[in-house]
Amino acid sequence: MTDMAEAPPRADRRDKSIAGAPNFDLLAGVSLRVSVEVGSTSMTLADLLSLSEGSVVELDRAANELLDIYANGTLIAKGEIVSVDGRYGIQIAEVVAPDRGIAGFDRRA
Repeated sequence: MTDMAEAPPRADRRDKSIAGAPNFDLLAGVSLRVSVEVGSTSMTLADLLSLSEGSVVELDRAANELLDIYANGTLIAKGEIVSVDGRYGIQIAEVVAPDRGIAGFDRRA
């Protein structure tokens, strides 16, 4: 039986970095699919089929709103588009509810 004082400290949920958590190395190599949602809309099949080159589809998000960032379908952060060496990138503006745990995250189907 080990003494409790010898156990590694548990990661503080208020800590912004999971890298400080014990056993993080076990998960560090796990791949996640990260995606960014610019916006969405609903349309009829007839409207969809009538789209052609040059058509504009209006989305449900204002141009100045932060974009949703998902990891494996779970909302993890909000950010904005940036340009990095001529390619798109995303700059994290806020991490979504790290203190609420998994129950506080939205999951996309």
